[in-house]
Amino acid sequence: MAQGSDRDILRRNLSHRQQSEVDFDCLVFIGRFQPPHLGHLAVIREALKRARQVIVLIGSAWQARSLRNPWHFEERRAMLRGCFDREDNRRLEIEPLLDALYNDDVWVRDVQRKVRDIATPHQGKLPRIALIGAGRGQSSYYLTLFPQWESVSAPLVEGISASHIRERLFRSGASALDYLSTNAAHDLPPSVLETLKPFIDSAFYHQLLEEQHLLEQYHRAWSKAPYPPIFITVNAVVVQSGHVLLVKRTAAPGKGLLALPGGFINPHERLLDACLRELRERIRLKVPEAVLKGSLRDQRLFDEPHRSWRGRTLTEAFYFALRPEQQLPQLKAARGGDRPRWVALADLEPESLFEDHFFVIQNFLGLPTGFSGV
Repeated sequence: MAQGSDRDILRRNLSHRQQSEVDFDCLVFIGRFQPPHLGHLAVIREALKRARQVIVLIGSAWQARSLRNPWHFEERRAMLRGCFDREDNRRLEIEPLLDALYNDDVWVRDVQRKVRDIATPHQGKLPRIALIGAGRGQSSYYLTLFPQWESVSAPLVEGISASHIRERLFRSGASALDYLSTNAAHDLPPSVLETLKPFIDSAFYHQLLEEQHLLEQYHRAWSKAPYPPIFITVNAVVVQSGHVLLVKRTAAPGKGLLALPGGFINPHERLLDACLRELRERIRLKVPEAVLKGSLRDQRLFDEPHRSWRGRTLTEAFYFALRPEQQLPQLKAARGGDRPRWVALADLEPESLFEDHFFVIQNFLGLPTGFSGV
C-alpha cells in the first residue's frame, strides 16, 4: 500500500514538473472529428505535451446526421475521451461548436467566447493561448482568423483522412465490418473501433447507407456529362407571426427532417417564379401571389460547396415576411409530397433541419447561435 502511494506521489510530482515546463497555458484544436482518427490523436497528444490545458472544439455540432456528419457531438466526444487516460482527460476540455456557414465573423466570435470562458489563468497572469493544427496549411488558416493567438503546427500523420474513412464505411458493395476488423486499425484508435462496430448495426447507419445508394445512382446518371454538373435550386423562407414555413421530408435523403420548401428551377423559368411555383404547387399555400410578391423582403445566394448531398448545388433563397395575423395561412401538401407545417422560431433546432436550411433561415433572421443543450 505504501509503495503504491509513493508511486502516486512520484507520478503527481512528475506531472507537475512537466506542466511547469510547457510552452503554453492553453492550446486549442478545432476539428469535426467525423470520426476521430489517429491523425487527430497525434495532434492532441502533441498539445498535451506543450500546454497545461488543451481545448478541443468539435465543429458541426447539433447537425442532423448525414453522410458528411454521421455522428452527433456527444458520440464524437465519447470517442475522444475513450482515447485518453484519466490524467490526460483531466486536462482536456472538449466542447461543441456550431457551424456558421455564411458568416465567418459569427463563427470566430463563438470560438473566441468559448476559449475565453474555458482558458484558466496561470499564477495570476493572463493565459498564453495558441492554436494547434496538423500541417502548415491549417495552422496558417487559423492564424489569419485569430491574430491575437499564436499558431503551432503538429506533425502530420500521412495517409489518414476522415472523408476516406467515411467512404469505406458507407460505400456500396463493401463490408463495413470487414473494414473495421482489418484495415481500420491503421486509421482508427481501438476505442473508436469499438464504438463504430455497434454503430453499423444501428438504424442510423442503415438510413445513411440508403442515402449513399441514392447518391451513387445520382452520380451514375451524370457520369457521362462532359463537366461535373452544377445544380440551381430555389428555397422559400416564409415567416409570419413568429413562425416559419417548413416541410417534413418523407423520403431519403433527409427522411424525417424539416426543410425549407423549394426545388429545382425549370429551364425557361426565372428564379422568383420558380420559388412561387413551388409554394403554389407543392405547399398549396393559401396566400395570393400578389401578396407574396409584396411581402418579399430579401433574396440571397447560398453556395457553400458542401451544402448539398447531391454535389455542387447553389440555391437562391427568398425571404417573405407576411403581415402578422391571428391565424396562420392554411397549408396542404400535394399528393405524395412532403408534409408542410408552421414551426415556431423558438422551436428551430439545427439537428432537425435538412442540409444547411437552419443556416439559411439564420442568415435572414439573425437567430442566435448559442446552444447549451449538451
